[in-house]
Amino acid sequence: MDIQSKDCGDISDEVLVERSLQSIDYFGCIYDRYEKKLISYILRISSFSVAEAEEVLQEAFIKAWQNLNEFDKSLKFSSWIYRIVHNVTITEWKKTQSKGKVNKQDLNEELFHNLPSSLDIANDFNKKIDDSYIREILDSMPEKYSEVLILKFLEEKDYEEISDILKKPSGTIATLINRAKKSFMQVAQEKNISFTI
Repeated sequence: MDIQSKDCGDISDEVLVERSLQSIDYFGCIYDRYEKKLISYILRISSFSVAEAEEVLQEAFIKAWQNLNEFDKSLKFSSWIYRIVHNVTITEWKKTQSKGKVNKQDLNEELFHNLPSSLDIANDFNKKIDDSYIREILDSMPEKYSEVLILKFLEEKDYEEISDILKKPSGTIATLINRAKKSFMQVAQEKNISFTI
């Protein structure tokens, strides 16, 4: 059976998971549905090149396929696949760091365009702030803060999904986001990024 991704457009993730357990062709639909979003996510939380991000995604989907029987149907599939991709990305990123390899990614400026307004600090930011400053700020922040900001404001995940992805309680996520916003502002001020009052 050869399933085209267009044949899967109206099928929910949960049904695709069930069907994937019967036929791997349906898993291809899941891959097609999430590929672009997850590549962007990998690029946002690492400094991998696009080619490296694609390799990380392949590895993550292999893990997802191997563990598909263990998918908890009480969770959203998107949270589950994001968690796998997150874990594989962090593992691979740590390996490259331990080897002393640092790659700077060439990010599309629109990836970071929404961050200031989403942080409710848009009134404090010069409206014409260069997206490269936002990248620089996120790169300078502790990972635990930058990752929650990316998930909340760039990936537009709700608290429950972030909790599922990072395997931390929702209350902890709320606290992390609050602290991350403050850290974002502090790093911006330390880097002399101008604000309008």
